[in-house]
Amino acid sequence: MAVYKRSYRGYTGDLTPEWSRFLVITRHAWRSLFASRPMTGFFVACFFPFLITSIIIYLSHNATLLSVFKVRGKLIDIDANFFGNFLHTQVVFSFLLAAFAGPGLISPDLANNGLVLYFCRPFSRTEYVLGKFAVLAVLLSAITWVPGLLLFGMEGSLSGFRWMWDNLYVAGAILTGSFLLIAVVTLLALALSAWVKWKPVAGALVLGVMFIGAGFGAAVNGVMRTEMGDLFSIPALLKTACDALFRLPPRVEFPPNLAWLGLAAIGAACLYLLSRKLRAYEVVR
Repeated sequence: MAVYKRSYRGYTGDLTPEWSRFLVITRHAWRSLFASRPMTGFFVACFFPFLITSIIIYLSHNATLLSVFKVRGKLIDIDANFFGNFLHTQVVFSFLLAAFAGPGLISPDLANNGLVLYFCRPFSRTEYVLGKFAVLAVLLSAITWVPGLLLFGMEGSLSGFRWMWDNLYVAGAILTGSFLLIAVVTLLALALSAWVKWKPVAGALVLGVMFIGAGFGAAVNGVMRTEMGDLFSIPALLKTACDALFRLPPRVEFPPNLAWLGLAAIGAACLYLLSRKLRAYEVVR
């Protein structure tokens, strides 16, 4: 447009608040993810444990069905162990979901030198990471603490206020354990996506950290006749930390504090890797 015509006018509409600008990245990433039918189908499949668990809770309080099958009392004990097992199941689905969705969050931007386009706009590196973090955090929340609290409320409505009050710590354990799971899995997926530009390899590494780490830990346990090898397994660390939150007896030898320390070290390492890789430019020697 020729300048002398003076027909250009700046944008005069409403501006997006600064605190929520990072959600622009999140919104467009969701649109890209759910454009894939396999991704949408797998996300729906992640709710099957919630469906099965809710049916078990309902059946355990249905006196008519229990009398038909001649079951005395409840079908199954709905306690901290019950909700802990539900969260442990969602650990596996969380890793699988991160392997599907995580590799495509940062690697395309790095492969196509797109970070310059982000950082030349009013986006900081922190806001960029928050925008990408929110993509997986919301998806994992939908399959962890949200259905977990719904199950807790369902059991509380059927068992009464007394049960809910006595087991209020279970709701806190669901929230804290889910937030811990979301933070570790999301940071791990973002770090691998930033350092591995090929999406299939990055997805395989997310699953490799889960399965290979667990296998290596099992090998160490078998050779050294100890259970300290579980320190190399992120799922084992998450289960140990969650068992302590649910006040369940420990399943391994090392204390829960060591599991928390290991998870904190993994999160710090992922943040360090992201800070090294996410730059507006890259010096190539």
